[in-house]
Amino acid sequence: MLFNSLEYVIFLPVVVVTYFIIPVKWRWTFLLVASYFFYMCNKVEYGILLLFTTLVDWFVAFQIAQASTLKRKKAFLAISLIANLGMLAGFKYLNFFSESINFLLDSFQMQGSLPVFRILLPVGISFFVFKSLSYTIDVYRGIRAPEKHLGYYALYVSFFPQLIAGPIDRSSSILPQLHHPRDFSTARLISGLKLIVWGIFKKVIIADRLGLYVDEIFAHPEAYTGLSVILATVLFAFQLYCDFAGYTDIARGSARILGYDLMINFNRPMVAKSLRDFWNRWHISLTTWFRDYVLYALPYVRNKKVIFSRLYFNLIITYLLMGLWHGADWNFVIFGFLNGVFLVIETITEKKRNWFLDRTGISRHSILNNLLGNVVTLILIIFTLIFFKADNLEESLLIISNSFDFSNLYASLWKILHDNELLFGIVMLATMLVAEHIHEKHDLVRLIASRHIIIRWLVYIGFIFFVIIFWVQQKQEFIYFQF
Repeated sequence: MLFNSLEYVIFLPVVVVTYFIIPVKWRWTFLLVASYFFYMCNKVEYGILLLFTTLVDWFVAFQIAQASTLKRKKAFLAISLIANLGMLAGFKYLNFFSESINFLLDSFQMQGSLPVFRILLPVGISFFVFKSLSYTIDVYRGIRAPEKHLGYYALYVSFFPQLIAGPIDRSSSILPQLHHPRDFSTARLISGLKLIVWGIFKKVIIADRLGLYVDEIFAHPEAYTGLSVILATVLFAFQLYCDFAGYTDIARGSARILGYDLMINFNRPMVAKSLRDFWNRWHISLTTWFRDYVLYALPYVRNKKVIFSRLYFNLIITYLLMGLWHGADWNFVIFGFLNGVFLVIETITEKKRNWFLDRTGISRHSILNNLLGNVVTLILIIFTLIFFKADNLEESLLIISNSFDFSNLYASLWKILHDNELLFGIVMLATMLVAEHIHEKHDLVRLIASRHIIIRWLVYIGFIFFVIIFWVQQKQEFIYFQF
């Protein structure tokens, strides 16, 4: 079930109304059933995987908490890791490793090959597996006690607003809210609806419209050069942002109406002044997950002469794995690896860059330095996203190569200037970025809410009609559904 579908437009109000009508003691049960129904609308068998993960980690967490020795704790943690990562590897990475090994065997003209299975990837598996894993690891680390109520834990794992594509909230945030549900609130209803409509605007007005142009270029990289390729590459970064941030807004808005608060997953990443700043603003729930459960867990030598080089190595490994999390393809590995390397270079050169600024008299927080940092950051991120978007390494290299070919510059420019859908999408993108800037400075939601009731509702109703009228009719799935 897609957030941008008629089915969800019917599903959400039915769930909300029913949820607040029934007695409080049955609300968690109803939400659990609704969440499984939401997930199994994609494929009924997926519910078995969700239930398997839930039961394994709920049982394992109790065993970890009751274990009398560290060895026993580690053994049960290993069960959780093997069960979850094994399931993820089986559905998501089995064919990737088989095909990679077969390629190597064929390259060295060696006999034999591994079988390749055509397995359909269950939607959202990367997200609910990471949610469940964070819970068992937190119990192992003594950060939280195991959840006694299986039903509440099952709801934490399967909560429908964040089930398919996050945010990957921690159990310490969601479980206490599930135990203490809020009563119906008109303020939360209005606030949630605003967030949903804003998310829909990002998705169906901007992302889907930009996607029409971007998808055409990346689907036929051999047919486009120069300006067309560069523009498509730049716009993909903003398409991806609007698509995923739009999903997150709808998810947070849906949960807010029901009385639950999900974490903010994006914080204006396109204004980041450095790569570190960008990854602190982009897909926050995932980057913090890898920071807490991978980067900080990797061993390093406690020797002042080598500690920094080992930490840099750990950083590259973390981002390489983060890239692989996105998909079973070497392009995603390259995407993650490049981001890790760029981050290490940025960190190593930070002192020298600051020294240079001090010598030249340029303030580190000056508009010029911030603008330069933002431009360099976006160039590097957009470059790595070529590998994220392209189907394979060959196409990625072709796109990079073609971006330097300006032999058809005027033809490309003429085509761009006569593509009304593209131009409208760019105008809407600029409008959104300006709105985000104003909201950051003056709280745009509160600013509109403070206006006279007639003006306020004219803005609300006008915006809703605008979204309905200019909704891209060609329905597109959210990009992160594939992960």
